[in-house]
Amino acid sequence: MRILGIETSCDETAAAVVDDGQIMLSNVIASSVDLHTVYGGVVPEIAARSHLEVITPVIEQALQEAKTDWEQIDAIGVTKGPGLGGSLLIGVMTAKTLAIAKNKPLFPVNHVEAHIYANYITQTPLQGYQLPTGPPSLPLLALIVSGGHSHLIYLKTHSDYEVIGRTHDDAVGEAFDKVAKIIGLPYPGGPSIAKAAQDGNPGAIKLPKAQMPGKYDFSFSGLKTAVLRATQAAAGKDFTFPSYELSPLLSDIQKSDIAASFQQTALQMLIDKLSLAVEDYSPASVIIGGGVAANLRLREMAKAQIATEVGYTDIKLCTDNAAMIAALAFYKSQQVEPTNPYILEIDPNQSM
Repeated sequence: MRILGIETSCDETAAAVVDDGQIMLSNVIASSVDLHTVYGGVVPEIAARSHLEVITPVIEQALQEAKTDWEQIDAIGVTKGPGLGGSLLIGVMTAKTLAIAKNKPLFPVNHVEAHIYANYITQTPLQGYQLPTGPPSLPLLALIVSGGHSHLIYLKTHSDYEVIGRTHDDAVGEAFDKVAKIIGLPYPGGPSIAKAAQDGNPGAIKLPKAQMPGKYDFSFSGLKTAVLRATQAAAGKDFTFPSYELSPLLSDIQKSDIAASFQQTALQMLIDKLSLAVEDYSPASVIIGGGVAANLRLREMAKAQIATEVGYTDIKLCTDNAAMIAALAFYKSQQVEPTNPYILEIDPNQSM
């Protein structure tokens, strides 16, 4: 079954063609991240306008790259939520229009859930991808971590899963962005923090790890505040000093030490919860997905501290992409009937 996937939940406009949920024939992404860098975060209006400008050529390029046409497309998968309302609207309206015009079945999917299914893509004729040698076995334990989401999910089957842990405030990727801004590193914060941390001492600053009532839940708000207080102290200022004026007062060494200390603490919080869940659930396989899964330090820590081997997809498929949308849409097509495109609506706050 050949599915065209469409993804527009945030600042990436993406389209991809995937066969049977596993063979990626194309994967096209147009990012507007450079437009948001000056603001230190995604501006929803700018993101939506960017999607509107590029979504049609991105879809056309995905079809061309896959050497396919509409007659060979069996269905369309699209991100329904969660995400930015304006961004989701562009993707869903486009998918609805195409489903009606081309008479194709339409399968809306959850963006967070789709990050799991990036790991089910195991073959591609495209160059430059290092994919898993086979799909993860079930039952599966998945840690999905990105700028908007921090979820720990246990899948018994493709239609039976449970969210066993989630963040109570900031997602871990969001915390990376905010800490980067405090110490004067560019957006997006994940790569910036990781790069600065290479020259820093992860033990330079002792930072707290949140203790949550939920056994597998996360919280990064307190950690972010602790980093702010440590940065103010490093700059010789008290807690009343504005965060946006701190970075010029810091040396490069101080920035690197703060970045390394924060990264080590934040990632250890993730590893602690994942390790606990692995012990309790004894899954057949474990994967880490989402944009933060591209962090090499996280991968090192997981390899050293998780009893079960942890699987990852290619780094280029960790961040938002449409191949994972098409992959999940395939598995949805085996379980549910297509959605009527005339009644499909976006769900920016959609939960799993």
